[in-house]
Amino acid sequence: MFYEAGGHRAAGLPHDPLKAIVAPRPIGWLSTLDAQGRPNLAPYSFFNMIQTAPPIVVFGSDGLKHSAANAIATGEFVFNLVTRDLFDAMNASSEALEAGHSEFDFAGLETAPCRLVKPPRVAASPASLECRVLQHGALRDLEGRETGGVFVIGQVVGIHIADSALKDGRFDMVAAGTVARCGYRDYTQVTALFSALRPTDRGQYVAGQRDL
Repeated sequence: MFYEAGGHRAAGLPHDPLKAIVAPRPIGWLSTLDAQGRPNLAPYSFFNMIQTAPPIVVFGSDGLKHSAANAIATGEFVFNLVTRDLFDAMNASSEALEAGHSEFDFAGLETAPCRLVKPPRVAASPASLECRVLQHGALRDLEGRETGGVFVIGQVVGIHIADSALKDGRFDMVAAGTVARCGYRDYTQVTALFSALRPTDRGQYVAGQRDL
């Protein structure tokens, strides 16, 4: 099967499969503060890490929603890892509340302070990344027209990890129950991992002694 982007219905597919193909994806569960200092928390389906040194992350927003607007206005945001235990709270935080209403309160989540940025983090999350905005802008199509979407790029300046999520010096995704976004209304939980060395790793990598 082949069809041009956006033509899935003409190809006989009732739903667009693209998000299911580019999956699983990290859930950008982002906490921010608005200009009045009021907390906001929302999950973003389009989030990822794009560089390691310095660590840089990016998220995209279909429209200038509260989290993106707050991050752009204040220059700060926090990524909170979603786990299976926190899934229902994450899902609840996607509710379209009016500006100024706290999704932390709505989802029954406790906050914890950050060290280097002002937005709070999700206290129960086993990992949170404090970020400062590097770049942001409007997304454009091939003709240069604005799509209505925006992107926000942030540098990670602080990292919180729960001691319970560390095993032999590594973050244990299986034990943490990390959840990722798939297509449609589907999600997945990390329940198993396998490892493989790259050809360039030969003679260089010793388990537990070298970062990959």
